[in-house]
Amino acid sequence: MKLATLRVDNSTVAARKDGDTYTVIEGYDNLNQLLANADWKTIAQQAADAQIAEDAADLAPVVPSPSKVLCVGLNYAGHILEMGRELPEYPTVFPKFADTLTGPKDPVGAVEEDPDLDWEAELAIVIGKTAYKVAEEDAEEYIAGYTLANDISMRGWQARTIEWTQGKIWAKSTPVGPYMVTPDELDFDTAILRTTLNGNVMQEHQINDLVFKPAKLIEYLSTMLPLRPGDLILTGTPGGVGKGRTPALYMKAGDHVEVSLDGLGKISTDIVTPAEAPAVL
Repeated sequence: MKLATLRVDNSTVAARKDGDTYTVIEGYDNLNQLLANADWKTIAQQAADAQIAEDAADLAPVVPSPSKVLCVGLNYAGHILEMGRELPEYPTVFPKFADTLTGPKDPVGAVEEDPDLDWEAELAIVIGKTAYKVAEEDAEEYIAGYTLANDISMRGWQARTIEWTQGKIWAKSTPVGPYMVTPDELDFDTAILRTTLNGNVMQEHQINDLVFKPAKLIEYLSTMLPLRPGDLILTGTPGGVGKGRTPALYMKAGDHVEVSLDGLGKISTDIVTPAEAPAVL
């Protein structure tokens, strides 16, 4: 099953994707709200309300208002080697906030304060029920599904200190979507994560190369604080980022970046001038 949040008439609705249409899930403004209902899966499966054609759907971030977004850095062996580091004993964790999220087709503004705008394709976990101090062997039952994210990073600001957060939390800089797929729709062992920049392949890597896989991340993160329905865990990016190239390659206004994963669809982002970027309210 594929679930999304759509913008409709200055509001949003939760919806189920059925082929080339979306079926509205009446009574739920977004996927966060739906996942807060313990019976969310049955409600979504039984929805038979208004339909919206896929080519007319205005996709919001798949979960627009998570209570938290937790991100894991340096979690693919290839990317770790690319950045000149050793395999970690523990995950490297940093936060994002709901204000950083944007839709999977929304433009992202280039940043006047930092020209080093980099891409990071990531598999994201969507939490389905409250998880606190969960053991790794039980963690999969807390996963509602998976989605895609592009953790667009301002590398200049990221490098200002040894702590990364300030390069990761710029407003409307993290496209998420296009929809969440339930775990049965993702072949974790074979799915390939890709990034293209202006049609050229930048990243192409199997997600089963993750050092810390979803169940382990849920165990680790839920040891510290409860994970709530609709919370996101970004699992890290593979090799091929702009910073790791010689010479480094960064995005600029006029570029087009796409992130895709087998079974999870595609995020398609135009990089625009700050004046053309969506207003931050």
